Amino acid sequence: MIKKPFIFLLLLLNVVPFSAQAVKLDKGDYRYREDVEAFIEKIAATSDFSEQQLVELFSGVKHQRHLFERMDKPAEKLEWYQYRKIFLTEKRISRGIDFWKQHRDLLQQVEQRYGVPAEFIVAIVGVETFYGAYKGKAPVFDTLVTFAFDYPKRAKFFTSELEHFLQLSATQKFDVRTVKGSYAGAMGMPQFIASSYRSYAVDFDGDGEVNLFDSLPDVLGSVANYFKRHGWEQGADVTHPLTLSNSNNISQIKAGVKPNYSWSDLSSAGFLSKRSLPQDASVALIKLQQQDGADYWAGEKNFYVITRYNHSELYAMAVYQLSQKIKAGMQL
Repeated sequence: MIKKPFIFLLLLLNVVPFSAQAVKLDKGDYRYREDVEAFIEKIAATSDFSEQQLVELFSGVKHQRHLFERMDKPAEKLEWYQYRKIFLTEKRISRGIDFWKQHRDLLQQVEQRYGVPAEFIVAIVGVETFYGAYKGKAPVFDTLVTFAFDYPKRAKFFTSELEHFLQLSATQKFDVRTVKGSYAGAMGMPQFIASSYRSYAVDFDGDGEVNLFDSLPDVLGSVANYFKRHGWEQGADVTHPLTLSNSNNISQIKAGVKPNYSWSDLSSAGFLSKRSLPQDASVALIKLQQQDGADYWAGEKNFYVITRYNHSELYAMAVYQLSQKIKAGMQL
């Protein structure tokens, strides 16, 4: 247990001059806060970081308050007809085809090991970082600290991610201060948050390190492993469009991403499918808002798996449709 006077002394030793800093608490000065002190005590007792190292890290945090608006207004709050324009572009499709062709052998190896088709792996990195072109410029540590201690509605999640990031940094030998990522602290080409990095990232190239920043084999293998660990069913469908009969009762079916309905439930409500499905097949009703109405899709288990990467049905559908366009381009 760290003694509070000791922590306070360490904090004082890291200030420039005290009177100038004490008035800047609203700008992210975390050195005098009891919640930060408690967090430092916990991490120092459970990690390879010393109390003084942690105090020094927190003393250098630059508040990332400007990211709050990004968190409050993510793209996933758009309607589908707006969202799809961001990701289903000719440039992203053609770049995905080029990416697949360039890394065909590696993608085949990954697919063989994990059972996840190459088009979905390519689509994930295409949606996340435009195939590695945009990995994020926000300082991950400062971002996580800011959200953990000054963004109450997500404080529990980001406090956990901050702890994971520090543990990850210790094992991966990251320089905590220099790691950059997204506005939410996601990292590398596949944009893994720290807990996902620790749980699902793999050393696919076999060099003894798990590197989601610079090792493409590790990146692609980790995406496939993420899907497999979340229950991806090899060879199974993902989703397909539905139509409505003139006589329908769709009010009894609630849209969502989890396949909690049977196909008989949806067909009884008036949904029609060109694809033959067993009556007991588990499906979700996916509703996508267009400018002139709604589109409906049947989401199967693999669609739900994609939403484990990002819980939005818009995200999963963008990944799915991008994957299919890239796959079609590869077959030309």
